[in-house]
Amino acid sequence: MIDADVIVVGAGPGGSTAAYHMAQHGLSVLVLEKTQFPREKVCGDGLTPRAVKELIRMGVDTSPKGGWLQNKGLRVIGGGMRLELDWPDLASFPNYGLTRTRLDFDQLLADKAVEAGANLRTGHNVTGPILDASGRVVGVTAVHEGETKEFRAPVVLAADGVSARFALNLGINKREDRPMGVAVRQYFHSPSRHDDEYLESWLELRSKEGGDNLLPGYGWIFGLGDGRINVGLGVLNSSVAFGKTNYRRMLGDWLANTPDDWGLSDPANADGDPQGAALPMGFNRVPHYSRGVLLVGDSGGMVNPFNGEGIAYAMESGALAAEVAVQALSRPAGPLRERALAHYSTELKARYGGYYRLGNMFVKVIGNPHLMKIATQHGMPRPMLMKFVLKLLANLSEPRGGDAMDRVINALTRIAPAA
Repeated sequence: MIDADVIVVGAGPGGSTAAYHMAQHGLSVLVLEKTQFPREKVCGDGLTPRAVKELIRMGVDTSPKGGWLQNKGLRVIGGGMRLELDWPDLASFPNYGLTRTRLDFDQLLADKAVEAGANLRTGHNVTGPILDASGRVVGVTAVHEGETKEFRAPVVLAADGVSARFALNLGINKREDRPMGVAVRQYFHSPSRHDDEYLESWLELRSKEGGDNLLPGYGWIFGLGDGRINVGLGVLNSSVAFGKTNYRRMLGDWLANTPDDWGLSDPANADGDPQGAALPMGFNRVPHYSRGVLLVGDSGGMVNPFNGEGIAYAMESGALAAEVAVQALSRPAGPLRERALAHYSTELKARYGGYYRLGNMFVKVIGNPHLMKIATQHGMPRPMLMKFVLKLLANLSEPRGGDAMDRVINALTRIAPAA
């Protein structure tokens, strides 16, 4: 018995985006989510124009009336300088970013999928695949209220996040030669900063002791528009501090050195404890298609190595997986369908492979605080260079045409070996 055309494991941004687009095209979609909404997630409150584009494709109201705080660009702090860079004005992407907490962001996208016709079942913890005699995945097992159930479909999308338990059950392990990051964030009440028009990126982190003793990693501060701000830091596995540092304590050391009127050095202003999460980067889990299963978003290690952004790539890969599934299921089961499904991996590599390869090399540079200091000192005083860096780090360039910066970025990603 077939329960759906496609089963989606996980109702995060990638899974819900895929479910929405597949349901829009008339497929029967079953989404199995282990938690209940609303739910809190650690990362993803700040969205670049890449993610905004995907929201617009889904018909989401991204105006302030819709509960969003729009931002104009990125404010970069480093090398004793402060530089405000507006998002580039492009035909391919909107020129604004957004902030919103994951507490209701994920539910908003899941609701859009349900409105499109997807069947969402929360409280269903998927425990593994169901295999046919050839080893192909033809469904999943899930536990709901202590009872194990089976659900069957000819195609399964694994969008279960950084844990990637479904992929692990298929023997698809992460690659140790690809970047991995750790992010820690905390909410603070800060009336003076909560409605900032810019996302803020700190290229250098210093403790209260100051001096040249730089803390590893990079930091961010951005408003949520509701009286609170999101403050956090990230550390990459190219840093000697990776896995050897108390990241929550490091966050406290950095915040203790911020101005008093921001309210970040006073624990009384904190809204909840610091929370951490892993950031699987640069295609650190492949293949992205195997035996009837497509990996979406974090489960396939699709976080951008340049800036730690994962939401946009989860949504983009979800939309691509949906397109592939629609085309594949229009074909009879067998070689023709498999050829269509295998195209998912090919297209992902074509879109992001060269760019992620560049990002993997970039990670090795910024993981060293001293190299980062040199780059900051020489780069920050050059606004035109920093504009180029913003386009590169945020992956915001016209895919065809554009200005000289766009052409350079596109050329670099074309000549770089695919990750």
